[in-house]
Amino acid sequence: SGLALPSACRALGENCQGPSLTPPSLSTSLSAAEDPSGEHGEVVSTISSSRNPLQPPDTSSEEPFTTYFDSKIPIPEDETHSCFSFRKLWAFTGPGFLMSIAYLDPGNIESDLQSGAVAGFKLLWVLMLATIIGLLLQRLAARLGVVTGLLLAEVCNRQYQKVPRIILWLMVELAIIGSDMQEVIGSAIAINLLSVGKVPLWGGVLITIADTFVFLFLDKYGLRKLEAFFGFLITIMALTFGYEYITVKPNQEKLLKGLFIPYCQNCGTAQLEQAVGIVGAVIMPHNMYLHSALVKSRQVNRANKREVREANKYFFIESCIALFVSFIINIFVVTVFAEAFFEKTNADVSSVCVNTSSPHSSLFPSNNKTLEVDIYKGGVVLGCYFGPAALYIWAIGILAAGQSSTMTGTYSGQFVMEGFLNLRWSRFARVLLTRSIAITPTLFVAIFQDVEHLTGMNDFLNVLMSLQLPFALIPVLTFTSLPIRRESFWKVAGGVLILLICSVNMYFVVDYVRALNHVALYVGAAVLSVIYLSFVAYLVSLAQAETPCRQDKLMDLFHRRYHRIVSVGKALEAPPAPP
Repeated sequence: SGLALPSACRALGENCQGPSLTPPSLSTSLSAAEDPSGEHGEVVSTISSSRNPLQPPDTSSEEPFTTYFDSKIPIPEDETHSCFSFRKLWAFTGPGFLMSIAYLDPGNIESDLQSGAVAGFKLLWVLMLATIIGLLLQRLAARLGVVTGLLLAEVCNRQYQKVPRIILWLMVELAIIGSDMQEVIGSAIAINLLSVGKVPLWGGVLITIADTFVFLFLDKYGLRKLEAFFGFLITIMALTFGYEYITVKPNQEKLLKGLFIPYCQNCGTAQLEQAVGIVGAVIMPHNMYLHSALVKSRQVNRANKREVREANKYFFIESCIALFVSFIINIFVVTVFAEAFFEKTNADVSSVCVNTSSPHSSLFPSNNKTLEVDIYKGGVVLGCYFGPAALYIWAIGILAAGQSSTMTGTYSGQFVMEGFLNLRWSRFARVLLTRSIAITPTLFVAIFQDVEHLTGMNDFLNVLMSLQLPFALIPVLTFTSLPIRRESFWKVAGGVLILLICSVNMYFVVDYVRALNHVALYVGAAVLSVIYLSFVAYLVSLAQAETPCRQDKLMDLFHRRYHRIVSVGKALEAPPAPP
């Protein structure tokens, strides 16, 4: 919607349109972090609060983000360190670590342990490659939030037509529901293990829901306290899974070989499916929507090119550190199960559990089938081989992973719903609605399924997550346009990445449906696949063929805000009008 020019500006006789100024392009704005020629004080295009700064503050018209974080973190000035400042990095630290929680959720942990048990150390390079791709995509999402001041969901709301916008929102909500099922059930499994089976799965789900509501309101006591709490949970994961790593003592030579040699010797269908599952677990679509919102929690003057460039730089550095920490924790889990349980059979594990008088020895039949593990069975196996301490420490790590990712998943749901649907509800109403949508399927699964038969659910949810990835990737690549000299590269690279993801998704869907062995499911999957690919092709066509038109709409919005900032600045600097 258009913005009215400040009446005070016109009353002072100022030219509100600023005809002598040339608004910057959208490409220049989004590449502000990489433009070394930008001078301090230059104005870049921006989208900020729609409230007239010349009017008294009105809490009802604040930008939507302030309904979640009541204050923004100020960035200190550090004149002594022009290139890099640890004080500034510390001020920008927070959003990246909240974003990295999605790389440590129970779905990722389960994918890690299954990767180690099925393929040993051979797929570590896939984990590293997926993390790097995730970092690049998160960087684009963060830049979009820093430069425009809008959530990715809000940009989609403004730029897509009603029908594709609603379909896009439903797809992202589906990804959030799938991720939430992994996170909440992971927490419930951890509670079940810690209580020695006394708390059933559905009871753990209810406990997780209740404490999530409590923890979500920590930001009322300050955003830094909330970020510190997430840091505490990440530290718990690092210590608990690090303990398992030290206890098992994986082979370091095999670890390094698996990381840096992109090859999988003697790998078959099971290993290929596991590799696809790693990508689906690591790169989560809703996490890009989350990151574009979290970066708005810092005070960045978007009318100052130097500050925008600086914010992008420090947010990227922080994201690198956060994802490196998450990558190390994931390596802990993969290598523990690769070293201890690769090529183990059910009979091997069963005999060890019986000898240690484990109450869970009945989980593993005495046959020569390859061991299949999930979060629950993984903890049991660790307890059989390395003692009860390993089991309980594992459960504490899973609880920290599930609780932290459930909280960030709730934030993702709120930001996505607010952005796509333009909601202006009360804070509690938003939390209640988004939690209800995401938690209802999880509660049904917990009620009608016991903790010992959840191995196949994670595979299905990873397929679901991977299927939704194009619905975050395409908008991010569409709206984060780069300078013309690199536009062709990013179009080709983005197109290849989208084609690769869709191809892998179709392989995974065909393989999964074929295992169900039912004709009606074959037909249904074929119809849904055609609809899915058609919608992806439609979004790609908008990104490729209509990019100039779409950029014109964004630039028109940017230019109106640009002139508004300039006119307000002139009005504030002008002498007061005579009475």
